[in-house]
Amino acid sequence: MLNQISNFKRSATQFAFGSITLAVVTQASLYLHTHFAATAFAYLLVILLFSLIGSFIASSALSVLAIAALAYYFVPPAFSLRIDDPQALPVVVAFFTVSIVGTHLIGKVRQEREVAREAAAKLRRSAADLKDREKRWRAIFEHNPAMYFMLDEAGTILNVNTYGATQLGYAPAELVGQSVLRVFLEEDRAFVRKCVRMCFEDIGQSRTWDVQKVRKDGSVLWVRENAKAMLWADDQSIVLIACEDVTERKQTELALQRSEAHLAQAQELSHTGSFGWNATTGEAFWSKETFRIFQVDPPTVPAPQLVIERTHPDDRASVQETIDRVMRDPKDFEHEYRLLLPDGSVKHIHARARATRTAAGDIEFVGAATDITATRQTEQQLRRSEAYLAEAQRLSHTGSWSWDVYNLDFVYRSAEVDRLFGFEPQETVSIETIRSRIHPDDLPRLQEVQRQAIEGKEGRFEYDFRILLADGGIRRIHSVAHVVVGSDGNVSELIGTHMDITEQYAARERLENTLSALSESEQRFRDYAETASDWLWETGPDHQVTHLSEHTSAAGILAMGLIGLPRWDIACDVEDDPEKWRQHRATLEAHLPFRDLVYRTVNRMGSPIYVRTSGKPFFDLDGNFLGYRGVSTDITAMIRADQAEQELRKAQAELAHVTRVTTLGELTTSIAHEINQPLAAIISNADACLGWMARQTPDLSAARSSVEWIIEDAIRASEVIRRIRVLAKKGEIEMVPLDINDVVKDVIALVARELVSHRVTLKTKLTEALPAILGDRIQLQQVIINLVMNGIEAMDAVTDRARELVIQSSKDDTGHVQLTVTDCGVGIAKDDTDRVLDPFFTTKSSGLGMGLSICRSIVEAHGGHLSVVRKQGPGASFRFDLPLHKELVP
Repeated sequence: MLNQISNFKRSATQFAFGSITLAVVTQASLYLHTHFAATAFAYLLVILLFSLIGSFIASSALSVLAIAALAYYFVPPAFSLRIDDPQALPVVVAFFTVSIVGTHLIGKVRQEREVAREAAAKLRRSAADLKDREKRWRAIFEHNPAMYFMLDEAGTILNVNTYGATQLGYAPAELVGQSVLRVFLEEDRAFVRKCVRMCFEDIGQSRTWDVQKVRKDGSVLWVRENAKAMLWADDQSIVLIACEDVTERKQTELALQRSEAHLAQAQELSHTGSFGWNATTGEAFWSKETFRIFQVDPPTVPAPQLVIERTHPDDRASVQETIDRVMRDPKDFEHEYRLLLPDGSVKHIHARARATRTAAGDIEFVGAATDITATRQTEQQLRRSEAYLAEAQRLSHTGSWSWDVYNLDFVYRSAEVDRLFGFEPQETVSIETIRSRIHPDDLPRLQEVQRQAIEGKEGRFEYDFRILLADGGIRRIHSVAHVVVGSDGNVSELIGTHMDITEQYAARERLENTLSALSESEQRFRDYAETASDWLWETGPDHQVTHLSEHTSAAGILAMGLIGLPRWDIACDVEDDPEKWRQHRATLEAHLPFRDLVYRTVNRMGSPIYVRTSGKPFFDLDGNFLGYRGVSTDITAMIRADQAEQELRKAQAELAHVTRVTTLGELTTSIAHEINQPLAAIISNADACLGWMARQTPDLSAARSSVEWIIEDAIRASEVIRRIRVLAKKGEIEMVPLDINDVVKDVIALVARELVSHRVTLKTKLTEALPAILGDRIQLQQVIINLVMNGIEAMDAVTDRARELVIQSSKDDTGHVQLTVTDCGVGIAKDDTDRVLDPFFTTKSSGLGMGLSICRSIVEAHGGHLSVVRKQGPGASFRFDLPLHKELVP
């Protein structure tokens, strides 16, 4: 558009000045009256002259204007555009043609000249620009703050900029022509050679590498080299290397790498991983330690959902709630949760994050996740240890404490101390409260301990004191303490323990009492041993006597010279009872204990004595038999007493027989009455039977009844007679199973007349279904009859109360059947109670004193026991106990 405007201006100027010139030429020609040809020539010159300005259109317009002027002024007719002269028309056409062709040729020449001029100017400008660019690039090459090297294929430096050479401490001339490897470390030269070769193998391809260069002074700098091979003059291949000093950046990168390594090491050591989470985009970043804590492979894309999947099922709800909360309200958060890892282990995580805002305005949480498993385990172990310590203190009744000796207050006290003093946990106690719990007599000692601690006279204290309990009791405490010296060298605290020794104190008292009792008991048994008739003995492995208690020899019980003799050489009945001694020697050879071996020997006086001995073998720690130890007793008196008792029992049996006969005599009247009664009934019934038979029409039924009654009475009379015969019979005891209640009923039938004649009321309290006993019915009847008759006679003098006799049978807890006969008579004097069962003791003027003695002998012959039972009120009560029949005992 600008060119068009410029051409238009130039054409307008050309046309304007050309027209003016034509007008001037026209005026001049008109004034001079020049010829038409001369004027045309002048017009042609003007047109050609102005055609040099450049516009063909303007030149054409001037040609038309010149033709018009020629035709109007100089071709007849003048002042008319009509051409009358035919010769003028070819001139005009020729003028027009020449002017147009000339103008075109001039314009063509002028254009070519303009093109040539412009080309020359362009060449000049190009040369200047090239020179300027060379100068500029050379300046850039020289002054660019980067090192430039030009190398040939041999690695020789073709050129180096001043800056690069200066950076290395050289002048460019010192490096040009030298191998470029001289400015590299020895260990990097192979790498540089390889990089240069790769550039020549791929011309035009840029390559970049980092390497260290060595300055002239030996120092090293890091450079980033950007190299490119290219064809230079004469198609020579060169490598242009631009080197950027990246020492500071490299050092920064190394420092950053070292910092990152230190951070990673610190995270690994502290078990703390870092993370970032953009709450808007959901993008997350985890450090290497965070991946390790979560046991997730680093290529895994971290996300909050991955955290929830790794979270322990019990904690997932809380973690999800935390994530939801911070998404709604993006604030700093902190929480703890557990991870359930693929191997089944559990980790405790403490996560903290701070909400920040990114450049884009998003909320991003940056935080740390710390593996606190070890801390939690340590805390658990600590709590467990504290629990164990508390339990141990509770079990051992030992409390620990720390006491501020100046402020008179507990710095620390365990739960057991609270229990000992009766304090509530966490209760603030004053010194007055503490003193009120301590026995007044022990307060001075505690105050003295505190005073000595402050003065530093002692470093360790042990003392006892008493605590007054709320229930009035006393708790005894044994305390051990030591002083704690502060940084200022003064005593600041007392640390110690309180041990409840109440039970130990009581146990010590009991032990002292026990030791005293044992000492007394030992002395008592020593006295027993020294004064007892038993003696101790000991034999060796060959069963020869090696030891006898001293008092035995002193008392003269055994013959002299028994040491060294076996027992069978001491005894005098070896030949009389060889089987006993054979069995005894077999027991000794088998090293078995034996008891109650009775044998006969002689004493120092030569008199026979009986000895009962028991022994037990003893061995050394290796189990070797060493002999026997035992005790022996002189049972001569016992043997003699048994023999006398056997004689006495024999005499008592005789006396019992006499008593039974006497009793039978005394009961004759009663028996005769008993027999007379059934005989009278028999006679009466026989008379009645005859009467029934003598009727005109005999009443056979009534007669049959009378005969049956006669038979029953006859049987009863026969039974009475049989019993009398049994009582009168003298023979051995016939032990048969008996029901004691049946025996009592037999006796009642026998003594019924005596009860009636003495106006005695008999009451029986017989326990039903008593177990059977083994005994002689007749002898037991004799015992019961004797006790009943004694009771009847004891109540003869009773006139002020009813005469009542009670017979009671029962069973005691030891499995014995008991029978008690109780009267309400004159009773037994207190002094006579212990003698009433002795032979020949009687309170009757006509008695022999053998009845109760015989009864006791009969009862004892049955394995029982006869005794007098104390009773409330008047009268006496006798009771005998009989064992159950063994075959009937379950």
